[in-house]
Amino acid sequence: MRTWTRYVAIGDSLTEGIGDPGPDGVHRGWADRFAQLLADAQGTSVQYANLAIRGRLLDPILAEQLEPALTLEPDLVSIWGGGNDMLRPRADVAELARRLEEAIVRIRDTGADVLVGTSTDPRGAPVVELTARRCMEYNLAIWAAARRHGAYVLDLFHLRSLRDWRMWDADRIHLSPEGHERVAQLALTTVGHPATMPGWDVPLPPEGQPTRLGRAQTDYLWARDHLAPWVGRRIRRTSSGAGRAAKYDDYLTLTPG
Repeated sequence: MRTWTRYVAIGDSLTEGIGDPGPDGVHRGWADRFAQLLADAQGTSVQYANLAIRGRLLDPILAEQLEPALTLEPDLVSIWGGGNDMLRPRADVAELARRLEEAIVRIRDTGADVLVGTSTDPRGAPVVELTARRCMEYNLAIWAAARRHGAYVLDLFHLRSLRDWRMWDADRIHLSPEGHERVAQLALTTVGHPATMPGWDVPLPPEGQPTRLGRAQTDYLWARDHLAPWVGRRIRRTSSGAGRAAKYDDYLTLTPG
């Protein structure tokens, strides 16, 4: 089995780790968790950097993060992006897939392995559900590109445990800490190591259904606290990541255990 010692994550808010705040105020997220799991599984130290920034579309991810990532000479790069593009009605899925494939080729040409993420299943999610067809087209293109170039696919679309709102943050867009952990376990198994969390892809036991009034109150609070600010940023053409820098733009050393 291949051993990786230098891992760099690039992407948007999901890879930055939004929804999984750490005790020091820095969001943790699936990539941080996966890096530590990888060190534990291999029994070797892993150098880890995370260049992801919330709110980034695919083009800025590739323009701002890809070359700095390769400058670190990683042997494993995860790239997960395009979700913010899918929320734009005029998103050109074929063009996004072409650019993503070019990035995969660029990384593979350095000798590094690639872990590329698909979209999650948007069915049942308010607003995001409208992107279902585009997401499925994009996911198919990701699988095809990965097959052509020998990349690993982080298949979020079929991760059953995420089809539960308890795996998601209150904004219904970002993962909760447990959701991020489930994705980290998926990443670990995708690159060939056994999961460390029993039942990591098993859905949670069913919970009681809320009353109609309770659901309406929850939806109102979500629209007020999360949907309205998001719409406001779209109108102003601003990003939640404006002015932000990567949280780990150079390597941290993660040791086993």
